[in-house]
Amino acid sequence: MGRRAFANGLRRAAPRIARPPSQHSHTRVAGTAAGVALGAAVGYNIANVGPAADVLANAYDVRLGTIGFLTTALFVTHLAMQIPGGRLVDQRGARTLGMFALALVALGNLLALLVASFPVGVVGRLISGVGTGVGFVAGSDYVRATVGTASAQGIYGAAAVGGGGIAIATVPVTAPWLDWRAPYATALICACVVLVSLPLAPRESGGRERARRVDRTSAADIIRDRRLYPLAVAHTASFGLSVIVGNWAVSLLQHDGYGRRLAGAVAALTLLGGLVTRPIGGGVFQRRPENAARLLAVSMVAGAIGTFLLLWNIPLLARIAGAALLGLAAGIPFAVAFTGAQLIRRDAPGAAIGFINSCATLLIVVGTPVIGFTFALPGHGRAGFVAIAVLWALACFAVRRAGADEFLAVEKGDSRSRRL
Repeated sequence: MGRRAFANGLRRAAPRIARPPSQHSHTRVAGTAAGVALGAAVGYNIANVGPAADVLANAYDVRLGTIGFLTTALFVTHLAMQIPGGRLVDQRGARTLGMFALALVALGNLLALLVASFPVGVVGRLISGVGTGVGFVAGSDYVRATVGTASAQGIYGAAAVGGGGIAIATVPVTAPWLDWRAPYATALICACVVLVSLPLAPRESGGRERARRVDRTSAADIIRDRRLYPLAVAHTASFGLSVIVGNWAVSLLQHDGYGRRLAGAVAALTLLGGLVTRPIGGGVFQRRPENAARLLAVSMVAGAIGTFLLLWNIPLLARIAGAALLGLAAGIPFAVAFTGAQLIRRDAPGAAIGFINSCATLLIVVGTPVIGFTFALPGHGRAGFVAIAVLWALACFAVRRAGADEFLAVEKGDSRSRRL
């Protein structure tokens, strides 16, 4: 049954994505705008350190590869807060937790600005990671609760990954003036601008009933739910690998003789492509779910090809095409993975999102410093990028073989997914 069952299950499930009771147009627009702003402010922090890795290494007096641990520090606490943060969002509300998350992001970046010290920078990133971990889940659940469509979820995802792409393009431009403070100062500004405007966003409804539902759902119950695993593979490959590439592509291109600004512009495509394809992926899931499984597999192959084009010292246009292809491919699975998780676990959508994203975060935590240290090997990081391309290709097989009885379980009345 396999892929045909997957398509049929998605076709029946997608039109019945739960929408909030209030669906006035101004609520949908305001909810989408608030989710986009929150996603961009949080997403900025996932890739703001890599574009200034050499500047930070000089200021901190550490090896270039060591700067990868700043990204690891952020994602360690980001990872730790995924499922607990999702449960808090389910209990307390997405908008409230989103404001709390942005305050922590601002605090972490402010601390890192105080002194050019690697240990202080690590502490600041750990604090910011708590904020990004909660904020990413809060933004996704806020869009679900106020808008409730897969297309809106894709737009939110575009903003989240687009924030990282903006960081990759912005930090190299501001570094000549802000020096090592550029990653932190720009992230602080983004967080504060959104934080002061988020209280004006519409509230979600149904908070008390949602809190009662999540009280009956344990974290272990979410982790044991194998229906979520294929979605976790797709999101881990697309989001996790694109973030790792985005963090190190500037260093790779600079080693090949390109200036920091040009390298930053090219590397930004690895994340900015999601601005286009995350909404497209959501639209496909909502309107033509029978194509979702095929698109997931194709996106994995495209990501592998894009990585191979980017890593070789070949003409710049080919490398630009590779970065763009990788970024476009990485955006497709987002809405399918997140909306699918919300469909499967209607009793605890925030916690389900947290689990899906924690898998990608774990890969980033481990993979970012590992790829960083491959820059000390012959080829200056190319061996690490080859490994990333291979992982993209392997993810294609995992996604295609997964089938999707996971979605069919929703249609057969699984009690865990029917607690409305």
